Amino acid sequence: MVARILHAEAIPVAGVDSHLPPVPRSRLTPAALRARFAAAGDWQPEFAGDGRLVADRPSAAAAVLVPIVAHGDAASVLLTRRTDHLRDHAGQVSFPGGRVEPDDADAVATALREAEEEVGLGRDRVEVIGCLPTYTTVTHFVVTPVVAIVTPPFEPRLDPFEVAAAFEVPLEFLMDPANHRRHVVEAAGASRQFLSMPWGEHFIWGATAAMLRNLYRFLSRA
Repeated sequence: MVARILHAEAIPVAGVDSHLPPVPRSRLTPAALRARFAAAGDWQPEFAGDGRLVADRPSAAAAVLVPIVAHGDAASVLLTRRTDHLRDHAGQVSFPGGRVEPDDADAVATALREAEEEVGLGRDRVEVIGCLPTYTTVTHFVVTPVVAIVTPPFEPRLDPFEVAAAFEVPLEFLMDPANHRRHVVEAAGASRQFLSMPWGEHFIWGATAAMLRNLYRFLSRA
């Protein structure tokens, strides 16, 4: 199962989606992103979840913040690498986020709280512009990706228990399918596929890559 694949970066590349067009740079500015989410309309994500779920585990609501950091007319996405001892998705690249708690008013509140706890991202630096459709992980988390514009400067303060590193990747890189690689692996008697978007020493894959691909589909629509 995708979430339990060990050493995913060692699995051979089955294909690269370079046949798909990149999102035009003009659509990736903070102003253009705000306008796009303000007129979202009806659309279908490419990926709704990881597929087969871990048995005997109840579903849980969760939310992540997709923090798009504004650098003038350019933008980058703030990502984290989870520590290796965590129960779920240990060592993987992820968005700041986690389980919805009883005191959270909604998914947006969860995403903002988790981003502040995990990387010290103050809410006064964050402008929520919309949400992507939920994504269900193999570990039964039903995740709402909350998309936001982050205004620098801010100094990341990492929670050492959950976060091993924080880094930024240019949004233009992530929204170009020439950088989206497909992998196929045999697991639990079935052929499974997942995406990756390697950036330097960081291997972005699994649920995070799938949610970024859904963002690509949303932004690439006319």
